[in-house]
Amino acid sequence: MEHIQKLAAIRAAMTAQHIDAYIIPSSDPHISEYLPDRFKAIAWTSGFTGSAGTLVITQDFAGLWTDARYFVQGKDQLENTGFELVKLKSQGKAEFVEWLGEKFEKGSTVAFDGNLTSLLLAKTIQSELEPIGIQINGSVDLLDAIWENRPALPTATAYLIHPDTTGQDTISKIAAIRRDMQKARTQAHIISSLDDLAWTLNIRGNDVPCNPVVLGFLVIEQEKTTLFIDSKKLSAADQSELTNAHVTIEAYENVHQYIAGLRVEQLLIDPKRTCYSVYESIPSDINIIEQTNPSTFLKAVKNPTEVNLSRETMLKDGVALTRFFKWLEENVQSGELTEMSIADQLQSFRAAQPGFVDISFDTIAGYKEHGALPHYKATTKSDAKLEADGLLLVDSGGQYTSGTTDITRVVSLGNITAEEKEDYTIVLKGMIDGSLAIFPHGTRGYQIDAITRKPIWETLRNYGHGTGHGVGFFLNVHEGPHTFNPSNVDIAVEEGMISSIEPGLYREGAYGIRIENLVLSRMLSHNEFGDFMDFETLTVCYIDTDLVNKSLLDAKHIDWLNNYNAWTYNQLAPLLDAEEQEWLKGKTQAI
Repeated sequence: MEHIQKLAAIRAAMTAQHIDAYIIPSSDPHISEYLPDRFKAIAWTSGFTGSAGTLVITQDFAGLWTDARYFVQGKDQLENTGFELVKLKSQGKAEFVEWLGEKFEKGSTVAFDGNLTSLLLAKTIQSELEPIGIQINGSVDLLDAIWENRPALPTATAYLIHPDTTGQDTISKIAAIRRDMQKARTQAHIISSLDDLAWTLNIRGNDVPCNPVVLGFLVIEQEKTTLFIDSKKLSAADQSELTNAHVTIEAYENVHQYIAGLRVEQLLIDPKRTCYSVYESIPSDINIIEQTNPSTFLKAVKNPTEVNLSRETMLKDGVALTRFFKWLEENVQSGELTEMSIADQLQSFRAAQPGFVDISFDTIAGYKEHGALPHYKATTKSDAKLEADGLLLVDSGGQYTSGTTDITRVVSLGNITAEEKEDYTIVLKGMIDGSLAIFPHGTRGYQIDAITRKPIWETLRNYGHGTGHGVGFFLNVHEGPHTFNPSNVDIAVEEGMISSIEPGLYREGAYGIRIENLVLSRMLSHNEFGDFMDFETLTVCYIDTDLVNKSLLDAKHIDWLNNYNAWTYNQLAPLLDAEEQEWLKGKTQAI
């Protein structure tokens, strides 16, 4: 079916079930950012392939609510589908709920599939619409009956990884979670989010592209831990190891029945990371405590083993990136390179490194105007041919058994304008200011965001995405609970967190600039004024100086840039051959 036909079929089903508005979030039963094919409902329904958005369908309107990262992409992909782009004013806000409240009157019905809707979103919908007489039905799946050849649940193999890699065994991780459960005075805890499950059990899988996770639920009780998973994914040896860690394995599909049979006084769930249907399965006599998963905080603070392996991983990635940019420079004049072909080549350089498993997200290789799309992914239709002219933005990362990487660089392919240099230099100033930040313990991510944006704001420029995010250890490239963005998220930056710093500037239809490194937050000093922290830069890859307008930089920025590039050369040179060393030496010369 074409998207117009799918929309008509959904509307017919809505009429049959007396539904006035139907909501389709970008999600799955685990409230994941990146989805197995079975749950890519927005892409199937509307053609939009971005990782963040919500469809709202009524009989006279169908819209995609998404944020600034996807405005251009959304407008392009929704053309002639029957869906319209609705631009969010604030990233992550459910602004469509207010729209529904204004559009519909008392007695109307708004529905959604509770398997694809977080408890937090469901409660937002209920709290804003039910008081004005709009009925809510959170148990409606209108897509399954009309989704021909819908993909099945993934069946890829899962596997356990050794505590020598993770720095902590499963028994001690579950014990740590139970201690937090006791503080919350809860006797049971449901973990739905896949990266929390993976961290807790030291398990990895291949159920979601670029994210080494496996579909499952975990229920931790005072004396019992139960994993709900397709057991065929695990070897007999791994099942035995889980049993030795006092983990019982049950069928994936039995989780709702098991939850319905729980007999405890208080239960802990994370409303952002638990779907509404799981919440609905909890017996009504259980008092529900809604908090962030304890494992989310525990996972965000990397232990010494994870930190040391992450440093080693950055060297592997740095070697791959050095070889890639050298290859790119030597071949761009051939006229044969395209955005898709260079993404493939970059992946091949990474794949040659020890421990490489996969890319950590779809590579963003945006040439000229495509670089202005923050989450651009080249397709056979859009695949631009590179020339020795203009700017190329490459945002990429790798999943290694020893860690996860995420890096963005912009390079000149030739004939750069003064405006491009100015924009590049201003973004670089922001990235350096964020990297150089010294801040008291307890600082929140929005404060780091403001420090990073300050030199950009001073030029009356800005960017529409966050400044940074947490990064997992051989896990999801986007990891909570902290984030560096303007939102007033009340979570402190803690010692041991790995985060990105990635300011940008985008000129629609012309080019985009983003420069990104990963940093480790660390304790710097303790004195009579308190504890102070700073960042250790982890990413090891030269920053192009051909694009720098030195007159726009202060001495501290010039010193940081020169020291960083010199450090990059010293770190990578022993791992490169003589020709590669010579090339990188030229790229890291002081300005």
